[in-house]
Amino acid sequence: MEKHLGLKNLLVLLVLLLSISISEQLQSSSQANILSRIRNLLNYPSVLSNWNNDTDFCNTEPSSSVTVICYEGNITQLHIIGSKGASQLHNFSIDSFVTTLVELPSLKVLRLVSLGLYGPLPSKLSRLSSLEILDLSSNFFHSNIPREISSLTSLQSLILDGNKFTGRLPNGLGSLVVLAVLSVKNNSLEGRLPDMLGSLHNLRVLSLSRNNFTGDVPDLSGVKNLQVLDLEDNALGPKFPQVSSKIQSIVLRNNKFTSGILEKVQSYHQLEHMDISSNRFMGPFPPSLLSLPSITYLNVAGNKLTGMLFEDNQCNAGLDFVDLSTNLLSGRLPSCLLTGPKHRIVRYSNNCLATGDRTQHPFSFCRNEALAVGILPHHHKHIPVSKLVLALIICGSIIGGVVLVCATVIVVRKFLAKIATPRKTTRSIVENAASTYTSKLFTDAKYVTRTMKLGSLSLPSYRTFSSEELKIATNNFDAATFIGNSSDDQMYRGQLKDGSYITIRCLQTKRKNSSQNSMHHIELMSKLRHNHLVSTLGHCFECYLDDSSISRIFLIFEYVSNGTLRSWISDEHANGRLTWTQRIAAAIGVARGMQFLHTGNIPGVFSNNIKITDILLDQNFVAKICSYNLPILDENVKELKSIRANYEEKLVVYDFGVILLEIISGKQINTKNEVRVIQNQLQESIMSNAMSRKDVVDPAIRNSCSDESLKTMIEICCRCLEQYTEDIPSIEDVIWNLQFAAQVEDSWRKDSSSSDASPISHLYNLSRNSNSNNNSNSMSV
Repeated sequence: MEKHLGLKNLLVLLVLLLSISISEQLQSSSQANILSRIRNLLNYPSVLSNWNNDTDFCNTEPSSSVTVICYEGNITQLHIIGSKGASQLHNFSIDSFVTTLVELPSLKVLRLVSLGLYGPLPSKLSRLSSLEILDLSSNFFHSNIPREISSLTSLQSLILDGNKFTGRLPNGLGSLVVLAVLSVKNNSLEGRLPDMLGSLHNLRVLSLSRNNFTGDVPDLSGVKNLQVLDLEDNALGPKFPQVSSKIQSIVLRNNKFTSGILEKVQSYHQLEHMDISSNRFMGPFPPSLLSLPSITYLNVAGNKLTGMLFEDNQCNAGLDFVDLSTNLLSGRLPSCLLTGPKHRIVRYSNNCLATGDRTQHPFSFCRNEALAVGILPHHHKHIPVSKLVLALIICGSIIGGVVLVCATVIVVRKFLAKIATPRKTTRSIVENAASTYTSKLFTDAKYVTRTMKLGSLSLPSYRTFSSEELKIATNNFDAATFIGNSSDDQMYRGQLKDGSYITIRCLQTKRKNSSQNSMHHIELMSKLRHNHLVSTLGHCFECYLDDSSISRIFLIFEYVSNGTLRSWISDEHANGRLTWTQRIAAAIGVARGMQFLHTGNIPGVFSNNIKITDILLDQNFVAKICSYNLPILDENVKELKSIRANYEEKLVVYDFGVILLEIISGKQINTKNEVRVIQNQLQESIMSNAMSRKDVVDPAIRNSCSDESLKTMIEICCRCLEQYTEDIPSIEDVIWNLQFAAQVEDSWRKDSSSSDASPISHLYNLSRNSNSNNNSNSMSV
């Protein structure tokens, strides 16, 4: 009877496993069928010529034109990029096409660019409720943007550039609370901009250029993270837009603005790019715009700006382009504009400046033009000389008294300062570098996609290992498999029967440790599975014979074979050095791993004191954190959670800043004094020119990186290392800036016709040339 029951249970198990396998095969087959139908509906475009009935879509290498990403057997990303300037498809049904698309409900990223798609965008697209990035640019979609798109509440990037959409922006877009990029350039949209734009608090890029929008821009001062505002070629105005002080790029060119430049613009210390040309802005031109600490591009041409310039007006050393043409400016051109770098472009024709050339009008012209638009008073009252002398005598007496009082106050304050306790001051540091590449921000997800492909979590399910299995994998824990040890554990490298390598961490327990406590910790460890962690694969218990309590715990991790990040950055004996694009990719990986440890399944426990030696690189040079500082044998986890509950995230970001400092400088950093010295060098370089910045970075990469991405990396590094926690950015802000730097670098390389069209190409190249010896270049958890 017992044998019969055993056979019956075994049969049930086999049937179950068979059904699961069949289900997975059917799912894969169904998705392949959907992609095949998509190819058919697109009239068999050349970029999909490699697709056929035998294609394993989830394991196909991504290209610049086609990328399919899967997670747990489901397609989560679909990128199809056609030829630039593709013509409109013939015999195409947008309704059938979208009906097919929504049969992929797990899609998070959908990019269909330059494919000739046309027709009104069907509202049923909203059924793809998991979408985070939607890019349908450079097609022929027309009619209104469907209001149902506002139901895609996970949407972070919405890019509809280069279509023929008409009507107004849907008011419902205000419900997309996580939206970071909204770009609808080059369409025929019209009407006033909805006030809901001011409620998109996570918005970083707002690009509405080359449409037919009218009226004033809604108040965007509450959108604290907005960095790029592009409203070129509309009919907006008359008031200057209200934005937050974090803005980095303002483009208002060719609109109907007629007001003055807001006074607060002079305090936009992160502003790099400002183009307000071809409007009718009136009022005084603030010369301080020339010396904003981050400004590189300033174009105010074609307005009615007045005021007097002086030779001693200051300029930012990094200012590359200035156009003051066709205004009503008088005085003398600032000497700093004439003595700057050779590559600087300065235009100033059609003003009333005393330059001695024929491109300037006489002073009377500017005065009369200003009077005509009501900028200056129509006349000045004549003051008799006697009254003027009397006024000067009175003013002189008042000024003398004020000077005497001020001198007394200064002496007293200096005396009090000597006996007062010094008070902390907060340093002001320029945040979040921008660049002239902002128009390409988030319009190309190829970099992120390929990084995710290389770091995708293709691990077997977490499971329990047998002690016999581990003994076979390590040849009975032979000394040749020993990697290292600490006061609590020993580390071994093993090879499973399927040929895969593992790392085994052996911990000796004490009898006072309860089995319940051990199981609790194992449960925590089982959740440590992420693209940028050395992930856990399973565990094994050995027990005492007398009472069956746990004597040893074996934790099994994936084996990471390519050495530490430091060995590829600053180790004098390294086999090679990472390129700049690889360093950015590694930094993004480390930051994402730290973010998971801090905000993932068990926030506040793991992300303490991570150092660059705790970062390993796998065979594809994907960064993985190998030290979580999880107290496996500690009884009181709840107490640990509260130790740094209030300050932990900022301390995590500080730890990351130290790692980033070594990535940028190429110098090993082991003490707080070394951190401070190198940080100060980088900080000083922010306000300097590109040559000065490259002097303080690793010589191995200083000539192969763009100044824009380098400046972004330096600035976010310095912010991470701020003295006071309130000045340190969040880990999310850090990641966004790192991705921005990667996008800028990628764009720079494309524009420079570099053979390395993407950061990931460097990963493949270095991977092929790296030492494949797993023993000499490996470290473990």
